[in-house]
Amino acid sequence: MRSEWAAAMAININDPQADALTRTFARMAGLSIREAIVTAMKEAIDRRRNREKPLETARRLREKHGIVIGGAASKPLQREAYDEMWDDLVQW
Repeated sequence: MRSEWAAAMAININDPQADALTRTFARMAGLSIREAIVTAMKEAIDRRRNREKPLETARRLREKHGIVIGGAASKPLQREAYDEMWDDLVQW
């Protein structure tokens, strides 16, 4: 029920920072305030939908730099290695 109510409500944001950012973006893009809000929201949604996942980033960078993972590098570290790293951090 709440989502239906919220979807039917017009947006009225009384926030000086939101207002300033929207007006700055509208001027930069040569858009009306309404167009600036719509454009910014579409771009934000698109960025989130198409955000590269960490594994994809790692794969892309390995391919770009010709790094091949195999052998010992593809096996997880032993618990002792993590314990040793944490010990080093805790001593700071």
